[in-house]
Amino acid sequence: MLELILLVVPVFGLVALGYGAALLGLIGEKANEGLTSYLFVIGAPALILKLLTSAVFPEIFPWGYWIAYYAGMAAIWIAATLLAATVFKRSHGDAVIAGLAAGQANTVLIGIPIILKAYGEQAAFPIAMLLAVNLPITMTTATLMLEGTRAAGSAVLGKLVRGLATHPLIIAMAFGIGAQFVGIKPSGPLGTMLDMVANTTIPLSLIALGLSLKTYGVRADVPVALMITFLRLIVHPAIAYVIAQHVFALPPAWTGTVVLFAAMPAGINAYLFAARYGQGVGIASTTVALSTLLAVFSSIIWLKVLGIG
Repeated sequence: MLELILLVVPVFGLVALGYGAALLGLIGEKANEGLTSYLFVIGAPALILKLLTSAVFPEIFPWGYWIAYYAGMAAIWIAATLLAATVFKRSHGDAVIAGLAAGQANTVLIGIPIILKAYGEQAAFPIAMLLAVNLPITMTTATLMLEGTRAAGSAVLGKLVRGLATHPLIIAMAFGIGAQFVGIKPSGPLGTMLDMVANTTIPLSLIALGLSLKTYGVRADVPVALMITFLRLIVHPAIAYVIAQHVFALPPAWTGTVVLFAAMPAGINAYLFAARYGQGVGIASTTVALSTLLAVFSSIIWLKVLGIG
């Protein structure tokens, strides 16, 4: 158990460091906005490019890996939406945000650090392959759900295509996969620069998350947020584990990656979407804060289930 605690403490410790810095006024919101922009445009794409160009692609891709993750994501997304609308009597807009908060996991800021600590470089390709599909799926679904009632079909489609085509992570993934196919790996000064930038991404991302939690905070709708948090931290990884381990018998690194990704707290994007549309802001904000706090403990549980530590 001590090994598991030592595995997750540095990750969530950096989140706490960022939160404390914001709480004490050492780092302001403008600085956090600049840090977030750097991570979105430069840092995270560099990390993804590094992971993809250094990964070893398997000869046969385990399709059960994607099924394990997305079967669980679909189940909790639908469940959160329906429960928010029926049991908690929330509006349609709030229910949409509840589903998004359940389905949009914090795979980059917290998922990658924990998985790399647990499985090392053998998790690089599984990480990259899940991110490559996860981003377009969640962005497409969220855009259709939140924009669909406000614009004509062609307008929604055009906005969606532009958003995906110009997204830094997707561009980095395209370059990384292309480099793998033609056998190019960054080396020399270019490789050193890529490594230096990529190495800043994980610690700065965790600190940025802590800074953001101070900004968003726990605002309202705690019962709904607790329901979403349970689906996010317990139900999704449980479904992923059963399918990956017992249905498809995936390799340990693949099973561990999909389960730990599924066990991550709600992502900041859920709040950003809610704030943009003025719906379900309290639900998204509270879910991000509560699920991040409780993920400290649930991560240890799932690492134990996976036999890590």
